[in-house]
Amino acid sequence: MGFFSRLFGSKSTELLDTPEKIASAIGYGYDTYSGRGVSSQKAMQLTTVFGCVRVLSESVGMLPCKLYQMNGDQRESAVNHKVYRLLTTAPNDYMTAQEFWEMLIACLCLRGNFYAYKVKAFGEVVELLPLDPSAVKPKLEDHKASYEVTWKDGTKETLDQDLIWHVRILTLDGLTGLNPVAYAREAVGLGLATEEHGARLFSNGAVTSGVLTTEQKLTDEAFKRLQTQFKDNHEGLTNAHKPMILEMGLNWKPVALNSEDSQFLETRKFQRDEICAIFRVPPHLVANLDKASFNNIEHLGLSFVNYALVPYLTRIESRVNVGLLKKEDQGKYYAKFNAGALLRGDLKSRYESYGQGINWGILSPNDCRELEDMNPRDGGDLYLTPLNMTINPESQTNADPKTA
Repeated sequence: MGFFSRLFGSKSTELLDTPEKIASAIGYGYDTYSGRGVSSQKAMQLTTVFGCVRVLSESVGMLPCKLYQMNGDQRESAVNHKVYRLLTTAPNDYMTAQEFWEMLIACLCLRGNFYAYKVKAFGEVVELLPLDPSAVKPKLEDHKASYEVTWKDGTKETLDQDLIWHVRILTLDGLTGLNPVAYAREAVGLGLATEEHGARLFSNGAVTSGVLTTEQKLTDEAFKRLQTQFKDNHEGLTNAHKPMILEMGLNWKPVALNSEDSQFLETRKFQRDEICAIFRVPPHLVANLDKASFNNIEHLGLSFVNYALVPYLTRIESRVNVGLLKKEDQGKYYAKFNAGALLRGDLKSRYESYGQGINWGILSPNDCRELEDMNPRDGGDLYLTPLNMTINPESQTNADPKTA
């Protein structure tokens, strides 16, 4: 059986050969004190986790990643290199580069590791095929990494780094990235528990908003009939605001939510901030504007780029240089994400910055036009030098020793 049939083949019953697969099959995940099982898939059911993963993956996905070549002290786009197309256009036949980067970041956020099979031709990588992280077991023996891959047909194969591209986040053993969901399962579990509590609270409808009282003693039969009738006609949001027909001296007394039921709103808000801290995503990017203001919103965006996205970008760039380039190309070629689009301020601030750059000779007009995705203009490649910063030719003339 060939590689592609092993990679994409399917069976009527999937082999449960990893703890995550077994836990997912029986409906459980990482144990938590809240009693909620947490797995990567269940964590995504929490809106804050989904929002953080989405904003991180989509932010990286929209950034261009290019391969550059050093030519002396000049850098040039290595458009003729095969890896250039993998990074900028399509890493395989069924994914675009944006979709590939989004999937990579999602795997790092939820699993801590991303694996891809490297298809090679004449010693160069020509295609990257993503693998399910739960189907790959990394091993480190004699300081050499190997990967035991479980294919779709249930067969296992051990491959070395020459065929597996591995990107990982923070690691304690130098090989396997830490799973953020596993280490933060208590915070995620509490968030899921409070969300379920809120859903159950409001699903009860009228039952949690008041009580029925009477001075008469109800028989068991009357109590059961009243309970059934009230549940069918007045419980749940769909039965809200329906008129009640009461008998036997029954009275309806509205009751506000007690402090215990109301406290879960504050708990949910706290959990939202705590999960944002796990992924280092500013809360305003997941629709929590409590701490955002006109004065700090731009700085929060810059902080997101510098401390949330840049660590992912540098990890990927390093792995491209080490894992996708041949040894003779390493140091000569390098990959680089362009995060400039996310760091740009408003139009007024950008143009003021361009003006300073042009006046001080740091930028040319065409450099600024390129940053704004505009075509160059004639005569726009000149770099200015302020007159008060030029060197005085007279001061450079050697003084006559006799007159000194």
